[in-house]
Amino acid sequence: MPLTALEIKHAKEGMHADGNGLYLRVQPSGAKSWIFRFQLNGKRREMGMGTVEQKTPVEARSEAAQLTAQVHAGIDPIERRKQVAAQTAQAAKAAEAHAVTFADAAGDYIKAHRSSWKNAKHAAQWETTLATYAAPIIGNKPVGEVSTEDVLRILSPLWTTKTETASRLRSRMELVLSYAKAMQWRQGENPALWRGHLDALLPAPAKVKKVRHHPALPYSQVAEFMGQLKKVKGAGARALEFAILTATRSGEARLAKWEEIDLDGKLWTIPAERMKAKREHWVPLSTQAVELIHALPKIDGNPYLFPGDRDKKPLSDMTLTAVTRRMNESDDNDAPPKWIDPKCGDAIVPHGFRSTFRDWCAEVGHYPRELAEHALAHSLPSRVEAAYHRGTMLERRAPMMQAWGNYIDGAKAEDTELIPLNAAA
Repeated sequence: MPLTALEIKHAKEGMHADGNGLYLRVQPSGAKSWIFRFQLNGKRREMGMGTVEQKTPVEARSEAAQLTAQVHAGIDPIERRKQVAAQTAQAAKAAEAHAVTFADAAGDYIKAHRSSWKNAKHAAQWETTLATYAAPIIGNKPVGEVSTEDVLRILSPLWTTKTETASRLRSRMELVLSYAKAMQWRQGENPALWRGHLDALLPAPAKVKKVRHHPALPYSQVAEFMGQLKKVKGAGARALEFAILTATRSGEARLAKWEEIDLDGKLWTIPAERMKAKREHWVPLSTQAVELIHALPKIDGNPYLFPGDRDKKPLSDMTLTAVTRRMNESDDNDAPPKWIDPKCGDAIVPHGFRSTFRDWCAEVGHYPRELAEHALAHSLPSRVEAAYHRGTMLERRAPMMQAWGNYIDGAKAEDTELIPLNAAA
């Protein structure tokens, strides 16, 4: 016979049967709780079900009925509860791990190890390296989902150009991912591990051929340079201006044809045979680039935007280089060139403006690395390439190229006399 509300209220110390294995336990202190007693496999057991404040008699009896059914089915309710608790804890841990991003894990790792590093500068270097190269690609990704492909997307563009930086970056990512595994935020092998993993996918840092960089103008000076360049006469100067606005290679700009230009659509389509990667490339044209094209003379019978001196021929391959050299000339033969790469002290070259554009994308425009690399027509991993199909690519790149054009056009150069350069200069 179930206990009445009055019996429960005035129950004395001891065990009081309610039926169906359910008991009311009253402690010497007067505290009351529900107990379920059962026998399974010849063993008598009991399990707590909570206090009378936590569970009403109706709730306790309903739960006792469910537990009795489990016993009849040969299930130990105590063991079952442990299993459910373990599964719940595991699910909670998995949810927590999914919520922890790579940036979160990196921040926690730095915080945990900061006191062991020799100085604050070391911690700052850690933060800067990961924020500059890793965060744009995997910063917001759950650390448990960071893959080898992600690591390669980060390292590949740097491995042959900034090998030392890339090597340090790989090591730091490996440590962060190892930390995440120790914290049970990820499972499996470390995708940034070198020995036995990435060493099969990337050349050893010590064997990477040192790449000689093309001297590049800092982006902070490019507007002034363009202001001066606009004052230079000749097709060579216009071709260099066009190459800078479009971030293309000198040869691609120099050989541009009228038939490749869609002024209404503000698009330049470069055929595959003229591209280094042998793939057709589309270049969104900024307002500045379109205005430049509109101002070009169109010569009957000559297909090129920037015709050379000879009929139906383009500019020579040294024309754009000659323009930058002449712009660096001075009446004082002992004076250093004005337009130099401060990193190496050498006079700039046309190809260096592609590096200028890349630096601007990263440090001023804060555009994704893949977007800048695509604008430069650099090869990307196949899956990344697929993600940047033509439609998405143009939709995202057009505003970037316009922003670049605006940035270039943003500063006024000092008034100077026109610098006479002939078409072949």
